[in-house]
Amino acid sequence: MTKKQLIPSKAMLLVVVAAFTLEATALVQFWFSQKGLREEAELRAESELEATRYEIMDIIDQAEAAVRNSVWIAQWCLNVPDSLGRVCRRIVEDNPVVAGSTVALVPGYRADRPLFSPYVCREEDGSFRALSLATEEYDYPHQEWFVRPLELREGYWSEPYIDEGGGEMLMTTYSMPIVDAKGTQAAVLTADISLEWLKDLVGRMKVYPNAYCTVSSRQGQEMVSPPETGIDGKQKTFVYDSEVGRTGWTLSLIIPENDIFGVLRRVGSIVGILQLLGLLIIILMLQSFLRSERRFRELDKQRERIAGELKIATGIQMSMVPKTFPPFPERHDLDMAATIVPAKEVGGDLYDFFIRDEKLFFCVGDVSGKGIPAALVMAVTRTTFRNLSSREDSPGRIVTAMNDSLSSMNESNMFVTFFCGVLDMANGVLRYCNAGHNPPRILTDAIRALPVVPNLPLGIMQGFEYQEQETPFRYDDALFLYTDGLTEAENAAHEQFGEERMDNALHGRKSAANHLENIKGQVAGFVGDAPQSDDLTILFIHYLPNRFQIKLKNSIDQIELLPAFVEEAVKASKLTPDLSGSLNLALEEAVTNVIMYAYPEGKDGECCIDAEAKEDGLTFTITDSGKAFDPTAKEEVNIDAGVAERPIGGLGIHLVRKIMDITEYERKDGKNILTLTKKY
Repeated sequence: MTKKQLIPSKAMLLVVVAAFTLEATALVQFWFSQKGLREEAELRAESELEATRYEIMDIIDQAEAAVRNSVWIAQWCLNVPDSLGRVCRRIVEDNPVVAGSTVALVPGYRADRPLFSPYVCREEDGSFRALSLATEEYDYPHQEWFVRPLELREGYWSEPYIDEGGGEMLMTTYSMPIVDAKGTQAAVLTADISLEWLKDLVGRMKVYPNAYCTVSSRQGQEMVSPPETGIDGKQKTFVYDSEVGRTGWTLSLIIPENDIFGVLRRVGSIVGILQLLGLLIIILMLQSFLRSERRFRELDKQRERIAGELKIATGIQMSMVPKTFPPFPERHDLDMAATIVPAKEVGGDLYDFFIRDEKLFFCVGDVSGKGIPAALVMAVTRTTFRNLSSREDSPGRIVTAMNDSLSSMNESNMFVTFFCGVLDMANGVLRYCNAGHNPPRILTDAIRALPVVPNLPLGIMQGFEYQEQETPFRYDDALFLYTDGLTEAENAAHEQFGEERMDNALHGRKSAANHLENIKGQVAGFVGDAPQSDDLTILFIHYLPNRFQIKLKNSIDQIELLPAFVEEAVKASKLTPDLSGSLNLALEEAVTNVIMYAYPEGKDGECCIDAEAKEDGLTFTITDSGKAFDPTAKEEVNIDAGVAERPIGGLGIHLVRKIMDITEYERKDGKNILTLTKKY
């Protein structure tokens, strides 16, 4: 076989190998993705079921405690049965979760009361209704809630039932037997709880769009039925169960298979089409190469072709990173700038960012090595980051999953230093995870390195658990991320630019674009005509929110957190800084009133303060769940009156009214809401 005959054979072999490689790569990626999605679904289901189970058990514990704490009173009242109704009323009045209660005497226990069962229940308007269950129609001695606790001689949760003679609702009953001083079983004390709250609770479980939850009793009776979802009955589902403690109930979370793997399969179809197109492109390229083989033998023309391909590769690589700035022109709470300067036509540095659910996801990475191999790893790293962060909010889990994916196919033993961050635009909390990358700089009133756990770079060891960290971001704070091509840039004398020069170049309040141009100019001036030795990447993130929030416990020492909060809010508004002191004084008066008087002594409570810089002024909204109190209803204090003539109290709200331009109060959803506005 001649050399000319070998060329088509090799080309065909290359097509076969390429097709096999593409298919094998897709299958491996699909298998790992499917495995990860299944594990993620299981973890999410377990977490959701556990949280729901805790909420249910909280209601159950309250009902059981209400009965147990009243047993001794019922025992004491056995000799005065007419007092038993007050025991029931006390249980219902003192326990909001209890819908009704009865003390049912054992038939024949008292000769003068063959059947006796006073019942008290809560009406929809909050009033209480008393009636008797000792009727022929109801026949309480044969009800499950009466029989089972006497048989078991312990507390018992009944099967769900509609209590047509008592609470007139779907309910379940917790019953405990009562014995008299002689040890004789004398009565049963109960607490009824409505199951409507259970329907509402499980109805809020939305792990996946079409997932739903059911609840069944110990005997398999459906307490909460599955909703009408319109899901194809032939579709495979995954069922996760959780037992609800002493009740014998079972929580079942049903997730349709398509909810877990639907997106992956659609992506798989698209990838398959792209593979076919890629294979077709390879074939066309090979055909073109074969047709042009004789015409491109000369070395110069080969170099021109390679140069052209590298130019295309550069364009493709640069198109993978955001390069339009400002990237979010409609937003005024974020100022960003970024650049990549590769040392060769293509490089291994990367940055990326996007906003999802009011969170800024961003990353910076540096692939070991240079040129095309590094560029390919860079492309895979960036694509993996996008895929994972599109559905995952935790930077720690994103980086862990990226490491597992890159490590599983890292035959070239390349690694990636990587920094991943998620900035919550609403509250300024920055969560981040570092994988062996240079610590970013935080630009506030000073310049300091962000504290990082170094962790291992990506691609070195599969299964490594990456540690996630977080730090608060305040108004006008900025984050500067870079690769070592900046600090290790060398001049003709082989001196490095270094961190000290970098920190000096970052001084001063500038926009992200100005910071970027300044640092690039500083590096260019230092390097001079020396050739660039490494890729250089820079990413600036400048945080400029107009909304702030702080939550304080009902403890007076929390007041010391207010001045910094007020100062930050004033800084973001059009108010002059000298107003911070008076605004803080007004806020301290209002918040102190909540801390001191909103909640009963010894009870933990919370006070939430929201600040928003609007077009016409700075507004503070103080919210608490304490007892209702309208401070604006207080009459104006006559400050000219003598101390003996002036009523106690009222000076605090008087001070707030004098400092603030608008003072408004409302009681909504069981909360006190006080709004204070200072106009510009």
